[in-house]
Amino acid sequence: MARALRVLAWTMGVACVAIGLFHVVGGNAAVPGEAGAGATVDSMGRFFGAVFAGYGLAWVWAARQSPVPARVVRVLAGVFLLGALGRVLSIVVEGRPHGFQLFLMVLELALSPVFFGLAAADEKAARRA
Repeated sequence: MARALRVLAWTMGVACVAIGLFHVVGGNAAVPGEAGAGATVDSMGRFFGAVFAGYGLAWVWAARQSPVPARVVRVLAGVFLLGALGRVLSIVVEGRPHGFQLFLMVLELALSPVFFGLAAADEKAARRA
């Protein structure tokens, strides 16, 4: 379980850093269907891209620790789940987004419990050792 958690946390971190930097550089063009959204949305997207890259760095930091800190994984997975729930709320309030956003929401809802489970299993195994 420890190896699976480390690999998944590392992958999550690298992906989030790459996605975040893509949004910082690409602005509105990085969001499917939003290329003409305007300066305010562009500014917000680039800002949140930087925040997302920082979030990814936190995952990379956690993955580099030995053992991977379960408490940190739970906090980061909780933030990820909160983002997914924000997407659900958006659907309720604003309606169906671009299909890629729906795919991301499903991925976020599916991966969050995986991280919670791996963190719990890794923590339990460490206590037995």
